Amino acid sequence: MTTIRYSAQRQPLFSRTLRSFATPSGAIYLLLLALLIILTFYNPSLAEPDQMTRFIGRSVPIAVVAIGQYFVIVAGEFDLSMGAVISAQVVLAGNLIGQEPSRIPQVMVLMAVLGTVVGLVNGVLTSLLKVPSFITTLGTALVLSGLTFYFTGGAPSGNPADAFRAIGRGGLQNVPLIGFVPYSVLILLFVAIGAAWLMKRPFGRMLIAVGDNPATTALAGASPWWIRTKAFILSSTAATVAAVLMVGYAGVSPVVGQGYEFTAITAVVLGGVALGGGRGAVLSAVAGAYVLETLVSILNFAGVQSTWRPSVQGAIIILALGIPLLRMRRPAWMTRRPVNRNTPDDQ
Repeated sequence: MTTIRYSAQRQPLFSRTLRSFATPSGAIYLLLLALLIILTFYNPSLAEPDQMTRFIGRSVPIAVVAIGQYFVIVAGEFDLSMGAVISAQVVLAGNLIGQEPSRIPQVMVLMAVLGTVVGLVNGVLTSLLKVPSFITTLGTALVLSGLTFYFTGGAPSGNPADAFRAIGRGGLQNVPLIGFVPYSVLILLFVAIGAAWLMKRPFGRMLIAVGDNPATTALAGASPWWIRTKAFILSSTAATVAAVLMVGYAGVSPVVGQGYEFTAITAVVLGGVALGGGRGAVLSAVAGAYVLETLVSILNFAGVQSTWRPSVQGAIIILALGIPLLRMRRPAWMTRRPVNRNTPDDQ
């Protein structure tokens, strides 16, 4: 009797787990697993834990940016300023820290403040002044890019201390069963767990509600403009974290963050997040980032030029937008139920 009751309690959970893989947010994990198997076929060394953690570490910046973009997209908006924020923050750190490790804490605080201000400006202009987020964040990106190029002359500028670069390129050595664990992987775990926890809190539920129906959210007593503004602040903060990591990977360049905003949007779309807002899981957006990076690696091993990457990203976004529209606008003959022509006499 006890055994039957135990099975009955466990069966719904198992069924829900299976059904979750049939959703866009769940299927992305199966796709990631399949692509990793294919990539391992091209690069067998990836099966080693040490090499796998290094691969995960190299893709952490885009995964962190995808988390930030997720907050904005699930609220029904876009953030096109993330790439410019990354570039500006990298140049800022490279020039202010220099070879003085003692400046690292102060500069990181300054970077956090800059990220918060950019997110606040984007949020207020979009939510209070009703400027479309596409226009607002594009304008912010142009302003930041212009200032960055003005101060650098368009050339790499600054050389931060090795202690600062180690955040992105360093790691824990001689970890049992794994070997090397990059600091960036630990940072991603912290950010991803924090984001998932935040989405389980009232703020996360209200964020999804704002993306789904802002009018209803306002009637419930919430402030849609402030919820969206906080989403933009989280987005710029994520770009700042990615900038800290990218100093160790890519060095100091005024264009180091170029295109990251579109890559993040692609990753979020791959993760099954609705571009109109109101639906999607943050961890699926992270999985989408790794699906994109794994797919690009497979194409590189297959001999496809890296210049095709923007085309692949564009195709993914178009498909993500087009397939749901096709389902909604199917011709009547495709959705019409068959007519039962049997009469009672025939039966």
